[in-house]
Amino acid sequence: MKSLWFLAAAIVGLSSGCAGESRDLSPPSASSSMDLIAQHRTGHWPIQHVIIIFQENRTPDNLFQGLRGADIASSGLNEKGQVVPLHPVSLTAKYDLSHKHNAFLVEYDAGRMDGWSFEPSSDGCGRLNKPICAYGYVPSPENRPYMMMARQYAFADRMFQSNQGPSYPAHQYIVSGDAAALPESSLEVSSNPEGTGFHGAGGGCDAPKNERVQLIDARGFQRESVFPCFDRPVLSDLVETKGLTWRYYQEGRGQGLWKAFDSIKHVRYGPDYANVVTPPDTVLRDIKRGDLANVVWVMPRGHDSDHGGSGFGGGPSWVAAVVNAVGKSKYWDNSAIFVAWDDWGGWFDHVKPPLLNSYEFGFRVPLIVISPYAKRGYVSHERHDFGSILKFTEENFGLGSLGTTDESSDNLRDCFDFKQSPRTFQRIPAPPYVPDGSNAPLDDDF
Repeated sequence: MKSLWFLAAAIVGLSSGCAGESRDLSPPSASSSMDLIAQHRTGHWPIQHVIIIFQENRTPDNLFQGLRGADIASSGLNEKGQVVPLHPVSLTAKYDLSHKHNAFLVEYDAGRMDGWSFEPSSDGCGRLNKPICAYGYVPSPENRPYMMMARQYAFADRMFQSNQGPSYPAHQYIVSGDAAALPESSLEVSSNPEGTGFHGAGGGCDAPKNERVQLIDARGFQRESVFPCFDRPVLSDLVETKGLTWRYYQEGRGQGLWKAFDSIKHVRYGPDYANVVTPPDTVLRDIKRGDLANVVWVMPRGHDSDHGGSGFGGGPSWVAAVVNAVGKSKYWDNSAIFVAWDDWGGWFDHVKPPLLNSYEFGFRVPLIVISPYAKRGYVSHERHDFGSILKFTEENFGLGSLGTTDESSDNLRDCFDFKQSPRTFQRIPAPPYVPDGSNAPLDDDF
């Protein structure tokens, strides 16, 4: 059966792209895939553990104001061509912004990047301030742990969200390289599931039978919908074929926007589902007791997610706790940690994304590359997307390819210097991580 999944992925990736359009398969710029593979085959590639920490809903302009060497704007334009200065908005702010596909189209505004004044907002921003609600940045010292990670290691200022929509499809991309609704359809999932009557809870094979998720076609129309349970290839299939281990840490069992493997039928109803572990902070225990898998995805609790409107600001402490745990463990010298954010969350960003088709790419999201072999204080201006993380993992372990966005993505090679001796880890100062608070899903996508 797996061979059929891989064939289906190749057909989707090479012939249909996003529901009928061809993907951009031009060679990645600057990165040398052959050099990377050669290093792995000759035993010179030191990475044995890849840790993917996936946070929520931020852009570089919003979260990394003041990062030296990075392309960060302190103001933007509105629909009238007026300059709007970015203003400080706490991580604990009580309002959220829309990040549906339609919100992307409004903000992108045919490439003019001036539609953020029309951004829908939940209560908390204030009616009089709605035209500037999206033009916000996280003030220091709230983002200080993230800034320290970026300054000590590598930061990518051209990391684009693979999809132009919310959390549910974004989380499918980070495990599959796309969000195709296979086998029912080759079209891409474009939204969060609907039909449960409860915001943010849906998605997955455990969802109520009346739940549906919209699909997008090659012209950008969202006319079809399906039950959110699929059978497409995932990176864990390749990991297991190579005899390696994986785990996916998440909050709770069952359906959910941030529970990617619950939507993958052969994982959800097979023995591999034992690799889906809850709660997320179990990863700290596994690192401490020497039980870290080769490939790891780490999803946050709601209050540790950086999601707008949560009322909590636990994200920096949570991420620092995971990074510090790896840093002081036996795994540090052979690990690569990728800290990324799943979508832009409606927040302003000034860089126009390159469009591959009707649903790829979305706006920029931050990416921090942490490793004893990461270049110190390096800012990557190469084009990356979620498929880049998958491609790095595939080439590092010699896994082959899923045949999705990993085919056209770069491999993040420019962020590393494998000729340098492994750097000694320096602890990331942060407030103590406290695993409590509200764990309710937050992604309303109004």
